[in-house]
This record gives sequence, structure tokens and C-alpha cells, in this order.
Amino acid sequence: MLESIRTKGSVSESRNLSAIVLRPREREIVQLLSEGKSSKEVAVILGISVKTSETHRANIMRKLEIHSVSQLVRYAVRNQIVEA
Repeated sequence: MLESIRTKGSVSESRNLSAIVLRPREREIVQLLSEGKSSKEVAVILGISVKTSETHRANIMRKLEIHSVSQLVRYAVRNQIVEA
């Protein structure tokens, strides 16, 4: 377990998150959030309500078992949704 932490960064990151498929809308939202947009900005850009934007974000994070936006950004970079 300790070796996993040293090589992967954390135990939770050792899961293969790239095997989880995001729908196109989810990828859009991950991209926008990873670019630093707020839920309100995402809502305006996509023409959806703020509540819908927040729900999408929560569902994506639950699906990926991610608990912070910084982890979401890391996921987006590793899966080439955004550039580093």
C-alpha cells in the first residue's frame, strides 16, 4: 500500500479512472470546470440552470469517486480533456 502511495500519489488514484467513460456533456462540464469556470459560468456557457450545472458536477465527481475540484482537474489533464 505504501508503495502505491509513493508511485501513484494516493491509494484512490491507483484505480483506473480512465476506464470510466464520461458522456459528451459530462466531458464538456469537466473541461469547463478544469479551466477554472464556476458552476454559474458553466451554466451560462451551456445554457442550463445553475442547479443543473451543480448536479452534473456532483454526479461526475461521484461517478469518478473524486472529492475535490483539484482532483477533477488532475483527471482532466491525465485523460487529455484539457492541456496542462
